[in-house]
Amino acid sequence: MIAVVGILAGMLGVGSPSGAAARTQSTFDVIQIGGLIDPPNAALIRDAVRAANDDGAKLLLITFNSGGAVDVDSRPLLRAIRSSAVPVVAWIGPSGSKARGLAAELALQASVVAVSNGSSIGPLEPQMLDRDGAASLTPRVPADRNDGYIAHRTATADQAVRQGVTDRVCASPPGCATIGDLLVALNGQTVETAGGPVTLRTAKVVGTGGGRRLEPLDQIRFRKLDLIGQAVHTLTSPSIAYLLLVVGLALIIFEFFTISIGLAGGTGAIALVGAFVGFSHLPVNWWALGLILLAMFGYAIDVQAGRAYSWTVIGTILLLVGTLFLFGGSVRLDVYWWVVVVMMVSVIAFFTSAMPLAVRSRFSTPTIGRESLVGEAGEAAVDVNPDGVVIIRGARWRARTNRATPIAAGDAIRVVEVDGLVLEVEPETGAARDYREPKNPG
Repeated sequence: MIAVVGILAGMLGVGSPSGAAARTQSTFDVIQIGGLIDPPNAALIRDAVRAANDDGAKLLLITFNSGGAVDVDSRPLLRAIRSSAVPVVAWIGPSGSKARGLAAELALQASVVAVSNGSSIGPLEPQMLDRDGAASLTPRVPADRNDGYIAHRTATADQAVRQGVTDRVCASPPGCATIGDLLVALNGQTVETAGGPVTLRTAKVVGTGGGRRLEPLDQIRFRKLDLIGQAVHTLTSPSIAYLLLVVGLALIIFEFFTISIGLAGGTGAIALVGAFVGFSHLPVNWWALGLILLAMFGYAIDVQAGRAYSWTVIGTILLLVGTLFLFGGSVRLDVYWWVVVVMMVSVIAFFTSAMPLAVRSRFSTPTIGRESLVGEAGEAAVDVNPDGVVIIRGARWRARTNRATPIAAGDAIRVVEVDGLVLEVEPETGAARDYREPKNPG
């Protein structure tokens, strides 16, 4: 038993010198905040600050490429960065990144703020995208930063440095293109933290002669979201949540009309669950969501009719209006325009072309010509009163009774007319006769 406990303790690093060394080894902790600052990203920031202080990391580097925040309380995040005894470095990078709203607020709380060439910082308002125009809930930044300059405007790297918003860490140009460049540029700088001033030792000289260069001094440790956190963060994207909603509804309607429960229906259900997980963190206008649901119902009506009628037009209008007003709060949460265009075209094509083909393949075979079915005999697969399903030459077809004569399941029938994808049928015997039909002189 003692041996087993010893083995387990060794595997877990409990009480072992190597385990203690791993916990006390100097590191540069790095987290990357991309997309919206939502509950998973907020938890990542809080946990990273706590872990950096608990583990004695040399510094915590937070890279930002975020347009704002939804469904989070900003106060614990701002407080965590301001109260960190480990230097926190905020970097808006690499090139092309941005920090807006709460992302910019958090960056300005750090000991060092750097913006890479080609990136930008600001505006600070709105801090929360799901509450458009909401003011900051806490004092913004230390007095030595000119946050007023980016309150309502965006600043490039050079503009932010000139206005005293950020620190000039790297020469411009070329600036710090990578995290490694930033860490090397920080070497020797003295920064303020909640625990007092700290002089950063972040680089070492390697190589000899003309090949001498600086590289990061210690190990870089990346902290990331776990699988569940990454999934929730991805689903919180407005465009992804909207796409999953529309695709999920379309797949479920497809399964309904093909009279089966298969892969498409299961995929549609999973897509809807994902969409509503995202909606739980986004400011959804429920009346707009209702319009999208009604639009899908309208498309289904015309699929049932076998061709595009007025409900296709009505459904398209409802879908467009519901899409444009699906999310409240800031306009930054609107679905990307190109996603709207792609989905509108795809939905119209799906319900006017793909769905009729799918229904036709479900209720017929490609070897049967519709017009040649007139006069064919078969049997009712279910009661036809007035609509139902019949079997002709082994293929299933949607059908309605001719002159409203009810037909029971299993009864023999005969096709008298073809209307689109729907057959008009009558009983093989006992059908009501049209007075226009010639009488048998015999």
